[in-house]
Amino acid sequence: MHVLVVDDESNIRKTMMMFFDLQHHKVTAVSNAKDALTEAGLQIFDLAFVDLRLGLESGLDLVSSLLAGSPWLKIVVITAFASVDTAVEAMRRGAVDYLPKPFMPGQLKLVLERVAALRTLEQRINLLQDDLDRNDPDVSLNSVYPPMQRVIELARQVSTSDAVVMLQGPSGTGKTMLARLIHRWSRRSGNPFGVISCPALSQELLESELFGHVKGAFTGALRDNQGRVASCEGGTLFLDEIGDLPLSIQSKLLRFIQEREYERVGDQRTRKANVRIIAATNVDLESAVASGRFREDLFYRLNVIQITLPSLAERSGDIEALAGNMLAFFNAQNHKAIHGFSPAVLQIFRDYGWPGNIRELRNVVERAVILCTTSMIGEELLPESMASAVQRQIMIGDRIKLETIEELHIRRVLASTSSVHEAAVVLGIDKATLWRKRKQYGL
Repeated sequence: MHVLVVDDESNIRKTMMMFFDLQHHKVTAVSNAKDALTEAGLQIFDLAFVDLRLGLESGLDLVSSLLAGSPWLKIVVITAFASVDTAVEAMRRGAVDYLPKPFMPGQLKLVLERVAALRTLEQRINLLQDDLDRNDPDVSLNSVYPPMQRVIELARQVSTSDAVVMLQGPSGTGKTMLARLIHRWSRRSGNPFGVISCPALSQELLESELFGHVKGAFTGALRDNQGRVASCEGGTLFLDEIGDLPLSIQSKLLRFIQEREYERVGDQRTRKANVRIIAATNVDLESAVASGRFREDLFYRLNVIQITLPSLAERSGDIEALAGNMLAFFNAQNHKAIHGFSPAVLQIFRDYGWPGNIRELRNVVERAVILCTTSMIGEELLPESMASAVQRQIMIGDRIKLETIEELHIRRVLASTSSVHEAAVVLGIDKATLWRKRKQYGL
């Protein structure tokens, strides 16, 4: 944990710093309320020990001020003038514990253990609440497609580090889900996981959402906002579709990744945060760098470990298992007991091109579950466009556009090969050209 010690006695500060260092906690010690508030504004603390009397200042007033800026902070009041009244007042103002001086290392250790247990419980509750609030089923990790198996194995390996990870792949392939899994497998799993969709916000709002803002920083800033970086302290921040990040924010993100430092909008104070970054994109960032739309230095800083997710059409053997997981999820959500899919539906699932990938499959299954009134989902519950797309047979010489034949051919080659590289070799084009074609046709 990150601990703040506020005491006007230098010996107490030195002793507590030594103790926390031995317990492998990060500690900052100050002698007065002003310095304590300054440090709390620059860093994110988990626990604070506050002396009741700080010279002519009241430690109880400092408790209220610290919690106003850091409501998650656990505060323990320490004092040589212990009384029932001051203990009650400390708890009333938000302190979690009260420790009379002189205290022994064993007492400090006990307080640390209690606060750590409380902090862990709160984080678990928050994570469970996030899971309950999610409107998406978990994506199965079982795959018969070797490239997807390698994706999962690589994700497990990188989860043990704090390296920046770049997830690439067509829209809807499950990049957000994979980012959640990397966080869940990591040492940061007990801490927050945050998501920012870069295309969803204007430049001003995106910077505020990322780094936070102070009251009055811009029109509509009616109160302070700590931002996602601060709220994900100790955890992971997932930046979805980072290719749409404005250039003006790219430089600030680069600085944060390299130095862990940032400023809130409208505030000159430099803050620090310990947050792992996972980014995702469905565009060719190298082309964006070449055209000047994306900073080259940020690209290389983000591209430490690259994981490319295949399209759903490339892993058609996994579709039945994925659909089964989604069926169970939407059965529970809609209080139904549908047993499965008819053989005709499963055949359509295997033959369909899935331009929207896993996201499209999710929508199709959810729609079918809502409309189904029997124990089995039949093909009549699928969107008409799916069946017609599967039934459509294209022959060379048909009076159709050349790009229609090209799309179908690329789709079938991708489905029959084990990697994008192999597909490019079969098609006789380079990987960059294939990437552009996949983007063009939504593959």
